Amino acid sequence: QVQLVESGGGLVQPGGSLRLSCVASGFTFSGYATRWHRQVPGKERELVAGISSSGGITSYADSVKGRFTISRDNAKNTMYLQMNNLRPEDTAVYYCAAIGGRGRGDYWGQGTQVTVSS
Repeated sequence: QVQLVESGGGLVQPGGSLRLSCVASGFTFSGYATRWHRQVPGKERELVAGISSSGGITSYADSVKGRFTISRDNAKNTMYLQMNNLRPEDTAVYYCAAIGGRGRGDYWGQGTQVTVSS
């Protein structure tokens, strides 16, 4: 029943933009801090951005700071990642995660592919 579904990935040229969405169901989304992670084959998964449950606090990896914006709409059980000025090194599978805390488990989506290439 618990599900996180990412969408919005695709192929984009360097300098372009994409907006990723993560739609949650089966749990109380508004009670969880959420994050975007990304992973390239053969490399360690990287935390890209995080947002508090209310949306009031955000954080970003240095590699995306100033280019990406994380946001959420709790009424829609949805988290977003606006990605601007994309670079080839942003190419990865992007994953949505809801972080339980306080003894609760974490939930993960299955990812959406972002490819930045000319």
